[in-house]
Amino acid sequence: MHYHVPKPFYRKSRETWYVEVDGRQINLGKDREFAFQRYHAIMATPADVRQTHSGGTGEGLKLTELFDRFLDWVKQHRSPDTFVWYQYRLQRFADRFPALTVGQLRPYHVQEWVDSFPDHSPTTTRNYMRCVKRCIKWAQTLGYVDANPIQHISIPASRPKDVYVPPDAFAAFLAVNVDQNFRDLLEVTYETGCRPQESLRIEIRHIDLANQRWVLSRSEAKGKQSPRVVYLTEKAVEITRRLIGNRTVGHLFLNSRGKPWTTSAVNCAFQRVQHRMGMAEMARLGISIGEEKIAEFIPTLSKTHRVGKKVVQKTEAELRHEAKRKLTYQMAQESAPKYSLYALRHSWATNALQRGVDALTVAILMGHKDPSQLAKVYQHLSHNPKHLLEQAKKAAS
Repeated sequence: MHYHVPKPFYRKSRETWYVEVDGRQINLGKDREFAFQRYHAIMATPADVRQTHSGGTGEGLKLTELFDRFLDWVKQHRSPDTFVWYQYRLQRFADRFPALTVGQLRPYHVQEWVDSFPDHSPTTTRNYMRCVKRCIKWAQTLGYVDANPIQHISIPASRPKDVYVPPDAFAAFLAVNVDQNFRDLLEVTYETGCRPQESLRIEIRHIDLANQRWVLSRSEAKGKQSPRVVYLTEKAVEITRRLIGNRTVGHLFLNSRGKPWTTSAVNCAFQRVQHRMGMAEMARLGISIGEEKIAEFIPTLSKTHRVGKKVVQKTEAELRHEAKRKLTYQMAQESAPKYSLYALRHSWATNALQRGVDALTVAILMGHKDPSQLAKVYQHLSHNPKHLLEQAKKAAS
């Protein structure tokens, strides 16, 4: 009798290797070499042992398999943006702990994972921890697992996203950016105050140039309660018309490779510009990394690196170069402000309020259902005596 031997396969939509064994699809990770090593280890395990230790529910369930079930549920019941949000973070956790089971999961695994990203802000760290915690809570609610081993892990509080980019600072930021594709995205966001998920999602079918606006249907809008309309300034219209060109379908904003922007790609683009600004500031101030700091940092580096399939020792010169490069990068990031698409949206609202646009109109243009939210987020304007004095004069005139 012919016996079918399962083979690993690559799922392009998730950029991940899988193998179907005993009626289950097992996540092998993104790295091909590691995926095949794990595949051979799984196939070397007797079938009765596999079924005992990686069964359908309870402590023996692999986290990678649980993540896949959760993502399938998110894909069916939540928006595409939400699916991508969870997928990116859960895959990074799975890459770090590919063989971990629910029974082995402990709070320190999550803490070590987020601590491995020292450049992350407290808000990003919070989102990473929330992502894993929500997945396990979902699994407990649906009965995939009996207990939540990370239920009591402490998650840091989020910081308010109140970075304000005044027009002169925004102009300086654009002067450093050399990518026209990224520049278009930044300028339209600063001109319209649209949400980041709106600009990244906008397709040509959403564009109504005759009325200078984008229109997302109720099912595509945040909250799914009413259509979302983004009104375009003259500059935003000019950029939108140029980006459409002769196209009739597809996303409006594309990167230099002709692909739609993702949240991760946008964050990387911001980091590159921040690094260039920081390097320029360091050069202006004559700042460089001293030999003493380099010597202190070298012991924290790995002493080996991979060349092809071989692991070789790094030379003293290589270690010194790596230490200087990483320290220079860190200082450059600290020497320049960190911006985001949300910061540009926040800045649009701040500029509008300072220019005398009434709060109700600003709230409507931003897509807020509750205008009182504007008062909570933009209460920093109450500390601007010049702005308040001008408003008081307008009220009395």
